[in-house]
Amino acid sequence: MNRQQPSPMPSHRYRDIFAKVPVAPVDRTWPDRRITTAPLWVPVDLRDGNQALAEPMDPARKRKFFELMVAIGYKEIEVGYPSASQTDFDFVRLLAESDLVPSDVTIVVFTPARADLIARTVESVAGMRGDVVIHMYAATAPKWRDVVLRRTRDELASMIYAGSEEILRLAGDSVRFQFSPEVYNLTEPDYVLELADHLTKQWDATPERPVIMNLPATVEVATPNVYADQIEYMHQNLPRRDGVILSVHPHNDRGTGIACAELAVLAGAQRVEGCIFGNGERTGNVDIATLALNLHAQGVDPMVDFSDIDRIREVVEYCTRMPIHPRHPYVGELVYTAFSGTHQDAIRKGFAVQDDGFWDVPYLPIDPADVGRGYEAVVRVNSQSGKGGIAHVLESVYGVRLSAAQEREFAQHVQRRTDETGREASAEELKALYEEVYGCSN
Repeated sequence: MNRQQPSPMPSHRYRDIFAKVPVAPVDRTWPDRRITTAPLWVPVDLRDGNQALAEPMDPARKRKFFELMVAIGYKEIEVGYPSASQTDFDFVRLLAESDLVPSDVTIVVFTPARADLIARTVESVAGMRGDVVIHMYAATAPKWRDVVLRRTRDELASMIYAGSEEILRLAGDSVRFQFSPEVYNLTEPDYVLELADHLTKQWDATPERPVIMNLPATVEVATPNVYADQIEYMHQNLPRRDGVILSVHPHNDRGTGIACAELAVLAGAQRVEGCIFGNGERTGNVDIATLALNLHAQGVDPMVDFSDIDRIREVVEYCTRMPIHPRHPYVGELVYTAFSGTHQDAIRKGFAVQDDGFWDVPYLPIDPADVGRGYEAVVRVNSQSGKGGIAHVLESVYGVRLSAAQEREFAQHVQRRTDETGREASAEELKALYEEVYGCSN
């Protein structure tokens, strides 16, 4: 057996999370739980996602994106960072002064814990109909405190409490409150509990008017089980827990943002922030379309509507000026397509026995029709394809049925043709080759 050799990469320069921050002991229950209801989804495409674009959205694109999110069925939407730019401020004012916001949709605006920026933020939502949340944040992890903010724990806490008091003074009962200890996943748990205790008391958190405590994995640094433990620790220890909505905001630096969010919900999170298809800084925010459709695939109502996923993709691509990858879960052009002969054969046989009960077709975790896709692209033929897939295309598109002998024989003709061309054979090309080989037309 060949042994793996050490790589030349300088892995010794890095430490795992347990060397960076103490992880509080937790009475772990999340591994035995199941997700049976959808959390509250909160798209942040217009704020966090927009900040990550090379060309931020102009007002027309922001409006188009907002209208899309309302149409999908999101009930809480973070719409901007109004103190950061005139464009964001003006967009929030457009929402406040128009009838674009349905009465059952909550608007969220984002602000640092700074008095002048808080005042500008409160000004932006003046007169907004319906529920409004002012979302205040501050970076709390040791490296950020020491190097970026240059504040001690007590000094940073004082800055946060002054900001929360300013929001309360300026906005009072006209808004609800949210706080994010940025880089929560690298912050000492006792410090976050200290902040949460003060803020939920100051903001008078009650079940009737809950405070949102949002715990971001701002930079993903550990395996998803670590984040789940961190969330369950807060779920079990948060002061005034019945007056707090526990929220998460995973990023995707390790490529496991989806898993982090799902395990966080198992661990007690009630609300998930992310972008519809995962746009965001670096490798992106968590993909809340994938999270929602993962629930759908397990028989849980995701509470949002992706039945026309290609239309949603078109709007997102237009607004962000970025393409969606063809292998992107659920929405990518090729995610319901099989080229492999063994996969094609299994799909064909699965379709043949599928009834009106539970969906159960090999290699297709959901029915493509659920998201508005047809079946014509499920099986496509190239040099990797087999006789079953070729026969399926001819039968499903043209009603041409091959005998078992013809399937074997015709597959050899198709194999030679696709090997010669080095490309996919369309249904039209398969039909023409069939007529050429058998000298007939159906």
